[in-house]
Amino acid sequence: MNWSGLESLLSGVNKYSTAFGRIWLSMVFVFRVLVFVVAAQRVWGDDSKDFVCNTRQPGCTNICYDHIFPISHIRLWALQLIFVTCPSLLVMAHVKFREEKDKKYVESHQGSHLYANPGKKRGGLWWTYLLSLFFKAGFDISFLYILYRIYHGYDLPRLSKCSLDPCPNTVDCFISRPTEKKIFMLFMVTSSALCIFMCICEMFYLVGKRLVKRFKVRHENQRIVFADQHELTNMAPPRSRYKKTERTLTDTNQSKSMRREVGEITTL
Repeated sequence: MNWSGLESLLSGVNKYSTAFGRIWLSMVFVFRVLVFVVAAQRVWGDDSKDFVCNTRQPGCTNICYDHIFPISHIRLWALQLIFVTCPSLLVMAHVKFREEKDKKYVESHQGSHLYANPGKKRGGLWWTYLLSLFFKAGFDISFLYILYRIYHGYDLPRLSKCSLDPCPNTVDCFISRPTEKKIFMLFMVTSSALCIFMCICEMFYLVGKRLVKRFKVRHENQRIVFADQHELTNMAPPRSRYKKTERTLTDTNQSKSMRREVGEITTL
């Protein structure tokens, strides 16, 4: 599987994502893809080769292995990563569609643009981005539920008993390195849960930001309508006029008192 090609493709989605989306993408590649490629495949590479049952009956070991492991963890996680990362391509495809549409509009309308920023999450692109978050969280939740139902929990027992045909009786089967495999399985489950949490946080962030923006626009429109319907006039002059008048009155009083003093001096 060419994970480098998938990484280069999804890196273009990073510039159209929010802060939560960038954290989600980093968690997918660091804690899931890299761990899957580097460590998980080596840990689970010997699951069928080193699976041992205490019987020599032909076909019994294969039947018991298929019963205990209906689907390999590696293949299940590979499908999960493909399904989880594909919804991000919807956003990239929508942005490319906007760019092509804006390019045709510029050619036909003499340089005027249809979109100021094709990557801006407005209108249909906002809904596409929100829908991709629902898909990503939904796929992760579905695969976690499938893993839980198939293996009856997130645990790998050291000893498994099998009594299927053609086994002559109930035989004991042993998994190679069950503790190590259990640790990696819990790590992948925890990282999937964190990615689900980041998707939910991003949903609340987008919806909350949209509601706050609409509330501000609505409040501004109401203020403009109220100002148009009630033309406010200044019922009283500004305070500066009163200050000037008071200063003028004091100046006239001082001038009158000075004149009186001068008159008294002249009479003397």
